[in-house]
Amino acid sequence: MDLFINFFNVILFQPLFNALVLLYIYLPGRDFGVAVIVLTFLTRIIFYPLGMKAIKSQKELSELQPKIKEVQEQYKNDKQKQSKALMELYKKEKINPFSGCLPILIQLPILIALYQVFWKGLQPEAMANLYSFVQFPGVIDPTLFGLLNLSTPSLGLAIAAGILQFFQTKMLAPLQKSSGGQKKGTSDFSQLMQKQMLYFFPIFTVVILLRLPSAIALYWLVTSMFSIFQQYLVFNKKAQTV
Repeated sequence: MDLFINFFNVILFQPLFNALVLLYIYLPGRDFGVAVIVLTFLTRIIFYPLGMKAIKSQKELSELQPKIKEVQEQYKNDKQKQSKALMELYKKEKINPFSGCLPILIQLPILIALYQVFWKGLQPEAMANLYSFVQFPGVIDPTLFGLLNLSTPSLGLAIAAGILQFFQTKMLAPLQKSSGGQKKGTSDFSQLMQKQMLYFFPIFTVVILLRLPSAIALYWLVTSMFSIFQQYLVFNKKAQTV
């Protein structure tokens, strides 16, 4: 376990922490909030191809949901035949049902490291992680534009992040509508689950962020904005080709 923790610190936490400190030192105004925004934006740019791949995979699976549910209904009493039929459907449509998970799994350690950076980076003991070539920043002012203290929870940022999470989830909802050929019971259940998810995730986001430093809420806010932009690009391109 100690080996894993040391590996995580050396490979992920320290580089991101030092990048945050460098941004804080060299960006005009020495604004910690701006440094958080820029670091979040840079990490999203680095993982832009993976993010686009995950969104495209999610979109393709959403569009395939009516056919998937038809197969599930047809072989609902034979799980073995159902699994075989689903694999044949994925092969026919040239879709890997797990392709959308891989980019997210690759990014997950980076996201955890960023949480650690924004959560623990302001503590005095964190400065022991500075590289020798990085200037000691002194006491970091943990504010955004000198107004909002990012070391404490913020109701406003938490609610804003929840709202963006709602729109990010809602953008996917039209792709998940059931086809007219489905049975009413299956369609109603599917729509009920979609509606619950649509409202559950934003509320869950707000509740979680109200317990964390608002630097994490700011990171979540910027990430959601970036994801909405990526989804717009994917869906708009699809609409133009139809």
